[in-house]
Amino acid sequence: MTPSLALMTALLLGGTAHATPPPEPRPPVSDETLRDGLETGDEIEARVDGDLNGDGDPDTAFVVASPDARTLHVLLSYRTEVDFGHDPAGIARLATDPLGPADLSIGKGVLVVKDLTGGTTALASTYRFRADKAKAPPRMRLIGLDATLYSRTWAHDGSEMSWNLLTGDVIATKMKLVGSGESASYDKSASRRFKRPVTVTYMEDTPDAEEALDRAMQGK
Repeated sequence: MTPSLALMTALLLGGTAHATPPPEPRPPVSDETLRDGLETGDEIEARVDGDLNGDGDPDTAFVVASPDARTLHVLLSYRTEVDFGHDPAGIARLATDPLGPADLSIGKGVLVVKDLTGGTTALASTYRFRADKAKAPPRMRLIGLDATLYSRTWAHDGSEMSWNLLTGDVIATKMKLVGSGESASYDKSASRRFKRPVTVTYMEDTPDAEEALDRAMQGK
């Protein structure tokens, strides 16, 4: 081995040996800590942990339910040289007539919330949120909203909307009831596309899914 090659190898090995390992991920917020912040009569309906702000530590999204209200909350982790913890990053109101617990998931930095509400006429809503890291501290931003209104007993027509808040693209679909009984289904062939103005919508300003669907069906 030539002297120059031996020196380069030694420097590389030395650098590897003295490289600072990345910090171990911190544990997520405990259930007990979340419960400590609840009011009398509140309960945690659902929760999910995952990395929303890209720092490697788990963030937490959870739904608080009471007889009168349901709210979605997000806590984002932070870590400095002298401190660490979680900061609130957004709250959104959810419908108060759920047909089951909300379904929360985190993938590729996006929080997805699926919520089924109503009765025999049901509203299936899907919200997508992403952390706006340009804000200090970061805030959760609504980036997508899908909603489907339909009859669980095949009693009437339905409607469907998909809204991309990053591009403003909206797809509104009339769901025509065809058939009856066991052969009933929805014909989704009547769709139209249009654009809404692109604006930043933070979690606190999340629109009511049914109202957004009504507007979409009117082409607004």
